[in-house]
Amino acid sequence: MKVAITGASGLIGSALVRNLKADGHDVVKLVRRDPAGADEVRWSPGRSVDAKGLEGCDAIVHLAGAGIASRPWTESYKREIRESRVRGTTTLAEAIAGLEAKPRVLVSGSAIGYYGNGGDRELDEDSPTGDDFLSGVVRDWEAAATPAADAGVRVVHPRTGIVLAKQGGMLGTTLPLFRLGLGGKLGDGRQWLSWIAMPDYLAAMRLLIDSELEGPVNMTAPRPVRNAEYAKALGQVLGRPTIFTVPRIALRAALRGLADEGPLVSQRVLPRRLKEAGFVFDRPELEAALRAALT
Repeated sequence: MKVAITGASGLIGSALVRNLKADGHDVVKLVRRDPAGADEVRWSPGRSVDAKGLEGCDAIVHLAGAGIASRPWTESYKREIRESRVRGTTTLAEAIAGLEAKPRVLVSGSAIGYYGNGGDRELDEDSPTGDDFLSGVVRDWEAAATPAADAGVRVVHPRTGIVLAKQGGMLGTTLPLFRLGLGGKLGDGRQWLSWIAMPDYLAAMRLLIDSELEGPVNMTAPRPVRNAEYAKALGQVLGRPTIFTVPRIALRAALRGLADEGPLVSQRVLPRRLKEAGFVFDRPELEAALRAALT
């Protein structure tokens, strides 16, 4: 296959590039600078795409967007989070719709933030959306891919949970503290955390590209855990205590609105559509997934 990828330098994007190339597929990276070779295509999210570079692609994977937890949520950064996703997706989807040789599929990024705070409820792809900031962003983010779908391209939205990788994300960011024995639960630790091992995530992404799935697909392991369970499991893997607690008030002071929609949100998300499609998780248990991620 020939696969074009936005966000190819990010944690997930770079892993997907390696995964595809290892199986002999051609990868085209969409970049914001002048292309350095034939495997790069220039684009400016929210403005334009060098559409000629997308002709002949079998699949396009769209992962670009400002980091949700990269900075505190000022009003200006919240606008950047929204615009980087909605306008970028609109630009790409409209470019795809105008291609003579359209791809078979657009895998257009999404997130389990769609569901908002679900408390203890189990959430699958048919669950209603939330009413907070991230829920609205994800709804608009998914809707922005409509021009590609209207042009006859299969569009699938991987609603991504917490991807476990020591190179970054939640695990990579907090790993230094846990290794020092300073890790622990956030708030009361009862909030549900929906995670997935990186190898399972990449395998699921390949399924989305190769299968006939369309619409939203939850990209999470089948056994979500509470935050306190996550902290305990990571401490056990590292051989470190996890006695500390980060109070809600401290998280809210440090992270502003991000606290209640990020580390304190409760999302018990289940991968119903992946399982219905016959996907088999290689690492469905948290402790085993953490051990593998940290080797």
